[in-house]
Amino acid sequence: MAPKNQGRQAREARERLRLYQARQGLHARRRTRRVRDNVIAVVALVVVAGLATGSQLVYAGQHESKPAASASAGASATPSADPSSTASPSATAANTGDVPSRSIAKGATWDGTLTLNKTVKLGIELDGSAAPQATSVEIDLIRKQFYEGTTCHRLSTSTGAKFLQCGSANGDGTGDAGFEYGPLENVPSDGDYPTGTIAIARSSSQYSQTTQFFIVYGDTQLDGSTGGYTVVGKVTSGLDDLRTTITSKGIGTAGADGTGAPKVATTITGATIAQQK
Repeated sequence: MAPKNQGRQAREARERLRLYQARQGLHARRRTRRVRDNVIAVVALVVVAGLATGSQLVYAGQHESKPAASASAGASATPSADPSSTASPSATAANTGDVPSRSIAKGATWDGTLTLNKTVKLGIELDGSAAPQATSVEIDLIRKQFYEGTTCHRLSTSTGAKFLQCGSANGDGTGDAGFEYGPLENVPSDGDYPTGTIAIARSSSQYSQTTQFFIVYGDTQLDGSTGGYTVVGKVTSGLDDLRTTITSKGIGTAGADGTGAPKVATTITGATIAQQK
């Protein structure tokens, strides 16, 4: 009986190993697909004549939540990246997962703070009237301390495209809170995102907004051909500290679109929010 038992145990062990490897392969494929699908592209910048590039959808995420080149109005363009999150493009125009209720924002204005690396303190204001769904999501995430400990994984320093992207669960442009939502709200009709704007990153679908957002630290123009980006609020103080301490130090290693992780590793170390009195 011992040899038979040993044989059965060996077969069971091999089967457990096979199933484990199959699960690992599935996870790896899903991650690879997510990384591929979530390419952030930023802005069509007119620059070097003769450097013709095809138009690109704006994707969410980094890994990159990933940049690509987008075409300018003329025959030339420079590589550019649009803010996006790491969510895979939604197949349908509908919310997925447990999206926080849009009633949380109460149509009100909300004030708060966003602290980076313990020393850079940004005052923020969220507009619950112009962007009720996005504001409600941000309020809920801040209240649940979702952002604390996450990183700002992507920086763009190009002329006309200056933003810092933050909020992915895994800190590399991937990961979220288990939901995707839409529709887009309060999108600039002219593609202009003024200095201080806080907007929601997304993938190709207009219902792929998740937890990622970007802070515009210098006037930015973003391609609106796929719908643009929800403006959820603005920075009311602290931008000078952000520029001096983080964005002015540049990018570590730039990707094909010229964006990349900031040279100064940037972590969200605190976030608060309260309804304006």
